[in-house]
Amino acid sequence: MHDIETIVIGAGAVGMASARALALGGREVMVLEQHDLIGSETSARNSEVIHAGIYYPRGSLKARACVRGKELLYDFCAANGVACKRIGKLIVATTDAQVGELANIRARAAANGVDDLVFMDASEAGVLEPELVCKGALMSPSTGIIDSHGYMLALQGELEANGGQVVLNTRVLWVSRMDGGGFRIEVLAEGDETYAITSRELVISAGHGAPGLAAGIDGTDAPKAYLAKGNYFKIDGKAPFSRLIYPVPTKNTGELGVHVTLDLQGRVRFGPDLQWVDEFEYSVDPARGEVFHDAIRRYWPGLKDGMLQADYSGIRPKIHGPGEPAPDFRIDGSNAHGIEGLVALYGIESPGLTSSLALAEEVARLLS
Repeated sequence: MHDIETIVIGAGAVGMASARALALGGREVMVLEQHDLIGSETSARNSEVIHAGIYYPRGSLKARACVRGKELLYDFCAANGVACKRIGKLIVATTDAQVGELANIRARAAANGVDDLVFMDASEAGVLEPELVCKGALMSPSTGIIDSHGYMLALQGELEANGGQVVLNTRVLWVSRMDGGGFRIEVLAEGDETYAITSRELVISAGHGAPGLAAGIDGTDAPKAYLAKGNYFKIDGKAPFSRLIYPVPTKNTGELGVHVTLDLQGRVRFGPDLQWVDEFEYSVDPARGEVFHDAIRRYWPGLKDGMLQADYSGIRPKIHGPGEPAPDFRIDGSNAHGIEGLVALYGIESPGLTSSLALAEEVARLLS
């Protein structure tokens, strides 16, 4: 007999969405979270963008989950009063060579089921965004922004309304399989109290910590974890744009570059960049602003010296290192590792927030 039917480790957007989906399906669910607030790591330190599903390889889990997750997310926000807005995004070409790349991006998006991109020449884009300087652009009308914490609180509300619970300030130290099936989870709670709890099923949705926790279970073939910091800068005063502005992705690496994001209060931020790190450290070095200046001025020459201010940062839970190709989202169920009742999620970075409800469907399917 187990203490509880299903334990989910990690109360980020994907963990909370998965716990909600499982509770809606009739399971007894407990979420274990090491911090004193849900969604306080990757899910709180990002651009809060609802992505359309444009860039990802056709047939990939990222592409499928983003496109489906986007529609599920807009519907969820409408049904639960979560603040979001379809403000649209312009993917901008700043060189003649990049104009040709816009057609490739549009074709890739269409292959993923995103068929609403509109090509604009420089003058048409300038009518929408007078501060923008470009050679051409693609308009993505289904891209939006969201109150990510409001979203996770709504997920928690539905989880708890269906009998689930979230236990905060509870750090999972290690997990192991039990003889006869199920899992033993060793935790460190407030007051340095350690204890064990058992479950029939286990979902490891612990972001950066998922590979390390899963590696303690024989047979999981967990990947190596890497940390990639993304720094953001801001400006004071009125935002120069009313839509998100993204440069054409870097052709060799696929990195999206320093883009313009807006929050629901109209504040503007620039970023993130990509900085490989070895530890969790969230301060932003003001000196990195020089690189930001150069990148931003390619599409916004109106940026003046001294306007950029260091803002905040996030750390992406990568499962590939510098110079390596970016892998797909990885969700390992028993079909991957042969362990009944275990689902482990790895490398759930962007577009993880957008994809969270679709990934939750996949978690529930794998446990069915």
